[in-house]
Amino acid sequence: MDRKILLSELFKQLSTEWDIIVIGGGATGLGIALDATSRGYKTLLLEQSDFAKATSSRSTKLVHGGVRYLAQGDLLLVVEALHERGLILKNAPHLTSDQEFVIPIYTLWDAVLYTVGLKFYDILAGRLSLGKSYFINHIKTINRFPSLNPKGLKGGVVYHDGQFDDARMAISLAKACADRGGVLLNYFRVTGLLKNENGKINGVIGKDVNTGIEINLNARLIINATGVFADDVIRMDNPASKPYIRPSQGVHIVLDKSFLNSDSAIMIPKTDDGRVLFAIPWYDKVVVGTTDTPLDKISLEPVALESEINFILQTAQKYLVKPPKREDILCVFAGLRPLAANIDKPLATKEISRRHKIILSKSQLLTITGGKWTTYRLMAEEVINRAIKEGILEKRSCVTSTLKLSESDKSIPGNRLHIYGDQSEEIEQIIEKNPEMGKTLSEHFPYTKAEIIWICRNEMPLEIEDILARRTRALLLNARASSEIAPEIAKIMAKELGLDEKWQEEQVKIYNQLVVSYL
Repeated sequence: MDRKILLSELFKQLSTEWDIIVIGGGATGLGIALDATSRGYKTLLLEQSDFAKATSSRSTKLVHGGVRYLAQGDLLLVVEALHERGLILKNAPHLTSDQEFVIPIYTLWDAVLYTVGLKFYDILAGRLSLGKSYFINHIKTINRFPSLNPKGLKGGVVYHDGQFDDARMAISLAKACADRGGVLLNYFRVTGLLKNENGKINGVIGKDVNTGIEINLNARLIINATGVFADDVIRMDNPASKPYIRPSQGVHIVLDKSFLNSDSAIMIPKTDDGRVLFAIPWYDKVVVGTTDTPLDKISLEPVALESEINFILQTAQKYLVKPPKREDILCVFAGLRPLAANIDKPLATKEISRRHKIILSKSQLLTITGGKWTTYRLMAEEVINRAIKEGILEKRSCVTSTLKLSESDKSIPGNRLHIYGDQSEEIEQIIEKNPEMGKTLSEHFPYTKAEIIWICRNEMPLEIEDILARRTRALLLNARASSEIAPEIAKIMAKELGLDEKWQEEQVKIYNQLVVSYL
């Protein structure tokens, strides 16, 4: 994906009408754009910042049915999510994996409850199950987790769920959409909606953030897939509209792998606030979280509260022999959940269903709220099907259930470049031509200069944060160390994108300011 080419293509098509314009470049918007493009609709996606900048790059890194939703009795959501989990692992094997989890058991009642409950979880997964759950005794549990506090431990319940790289998945969706003729632009903000003489929405006013150029773009259908910002777009259509989003903040911390000392993950089924807590091995680190804090104000860059960080640390300290402390944290990241909730019936955010809602306004703005990463594909399918049902689009069949996000079958276990799917060979070719490009940028990360060069040429980064936070995961894996390689990233980007030293200096300064909020 070359942004300059896409911008040029966009301006050439100003006089034509798109079938669909999708507002929002997170999991939901990208999924919709791919679904629409693969059905043959002429599709444009506009994202106000970078792809997956907000919620979609700050998840717990799980592709899962949701054990907690099973406990809440939301069986339909669990069945849907387990089915979609199976499809994601089949269609994106370069970014997903089967992850073993263990629930530590401290009472005989919990042994019965979770063993039976997870057997039901297995049954609901059907033929897409990742493996059977089972109980293991105290000794086997400690063998799996030498770092687990043995006091009062009766054993553990083993089960399987999926793990993935959320931001890389978003980029993979964008690439798949572009490969099929879709046009996607990051840093392109929608500032208003266009309506015809009948009051029906027939386009958007879009503004290129970098140049300030503002243009009108026409389409048969406008889809609002902006997550926590959905109400802002809804109010462009109807200023008097009631809120459809109840935002909630979830915080995670990242620790060195020695705190878990296992390839398996831990799931604590009930914390003091009634949520679950995960400790998951991820890219040679451990992600621990999450919290659930209702918010009144939202932003693209939410910041973790000290109380949230302390809660995670205190909960982890109860279960780990090596208790993590504040100074052990390599990164803290916060994400916002776009919960679909009716403010007339207030619920605690942890009690609000993760099911999505699709809303069609009188002026035909199609909005989707709620949902979760695991069900992104199903959500997209239902949105496009709703537009077909309403007569806005002609009927065409969905094909995404079997659409591969990478055609490569050459992934080699242990070769970390497999995350780039069938394009990993292009990075290897850069290194073959110049072995210097194969050197890692830092002892803290596996990323090479060749990767950064390839990313600049193919994945539309405009700021060094785009590379350090989302194209690679350096910011999340070790925030302080990522700051150390920021000047080198800026230098490579400047050379590839034709930018000057002043841009480099400004970008490094901005990035260093950002890093503070991740520490």
